[in-house]
Amino acid sequence: MLIQFSVTNFMVFKDQTILSMMANSDHTQEDDNTILDSKFNLRLLKSAVIYGANASGKTKIFKALEFMKKFVISSSKGSQIGDKINVDPFKLSTITENEPSEFEVIFLYNDIIYRYGFECNESDVISEWLFYKKNKKDIQLFYRDEQDIEVHTDYKKGGLIKREGLLRNNVLLLSLAAQFNDEISIQVINWFNKLLFISGIDHGNYEGFTLMNLKNPKLRNKIIDLTRFADFGIDDVKLKKIDKNELPLDMPVELRDLLLKEVKKESSEIVMGALTKHKKFDENGKVVQDLFFSMDDEESSGTNKFFALSGPISSILDTGSILCVDELDSKLHPLLVSKIVSLFNSNLTNANKAQLVFNTHNTYLLRTGLFRRDQVWFTKKNMYGAASLYPLSDFSPRKEEALENNYLNGKYGGIPYLKDIVNAFLNDKHTSKNEE
Repeated sequence: MLIQFSVTNFMVFKDQTILSMMANSDHTQEDDNTILDSKFNLRLLKSAVIYGANASGKTKIFKALEFMKKFVISSSKGSQIGDKINVDPFKLSTITENEPSEFEVIFLYNDIIYRYGFECNESDVISEWLFYKKNKKDIQLFYRDEQDIEVHTDYKKGGLIKREGLLRNNVLLLSLAAQFNDEISIQVINWFNKLLFISGIDHGNYEGFTLMNLKNPKLRNKIIDLTRFADFGIDDVKLKKIDKNELPLDMPVELRDLLLKEVKKESSEIVMGALTKHKKFDENGKVVQDLFFSMDDEESSGTNKFFALSGPISSILDTGSILCVDELDSKLHPLLVSKIVSLFNSNLTNANKAQLVFNTHNTYLLRTGLFRRDQVWFTKKNMYGAASLYPLSDFSPRKEEALENNYLNGKYGGIPYLKDIVNAFLNDKHTSKNEE
């Protein structure tokens, strides 16, 4: 479970920016939305929502965590000597443009609390650290200052790497140690692999994930149940399979050959999408036939998105992982979005301690009572282009406070400052000056 993520000097975040999934001590708030870990006396949030104006940093907080994940997983096996690190510092300040970016994550995994982080620029890992807590005491497993490394005896493969001088300047020690089968490093990387990032705007990127999960009987039932619940008039969903001889004639030869090679290697079928089952009625309202429609061609874009989302949602709830969704509300009715959130907040449907973090412009959620005050976050930019992230709980709102109205009226920030668009549009003097 994610406890806290922080980032400094990356994209729009100039100063240290923290997203915390720690529940505050306000016992008047809804406890069903939290997970209690009795071993460490931790109460963590099951979900968090981020609001903010366009271009205020809502998406970039996911980009920062996703960069950290990708670098941790791939730095030791996806880079060569001299390769650049694809890091993007805050460029709107002469102070930060040439400074390193910093990332740190604290999480609970298999009854151990880990704290891992690093600083890097485009050419070097500047520093890196890993702590863990099995009981009450924090143990520093290693601290790296460029190529100078302090290693605890518990971190055995780290000692080997240090003695043999195997660490390159553009590679993370954690990633390299995992390549040497270091058990602690593998646990950390396994946690990063449980982070799933998806875009609510482009559902095509994860539709294949849902189609694959339809082959799993346990997850298939959950996907079908979610699709029925959404009131699309769909009774069932099945895979749209085709024979290799039925592949489109206009398909590029390279793609056709690759597809046939993969099918032969995996001894699998060619799946070209999903078919939805609908009932056909006569004039007396009696079912006379079942019809199957193409999900891609005959269902709405909202139906397509919800179906594509149902796979990741079912899988994350089943495995107790973490789902980060950019623009969850895109193409979906507000009531559907609230029900998705409810799946994560409920003790009945989220028995495996999964977490959902998403951003949205859907202010309706603020009046549903779905969220504790510490589950709601806002992003905003200052006059210098630097973004900040802060929770609603900073404002100590009353339990009965009209959160949606107050947010839209600017009480909590995180809304666009809109000039008079009519006057700007009709300003002939400004227009003519630009044309000269």
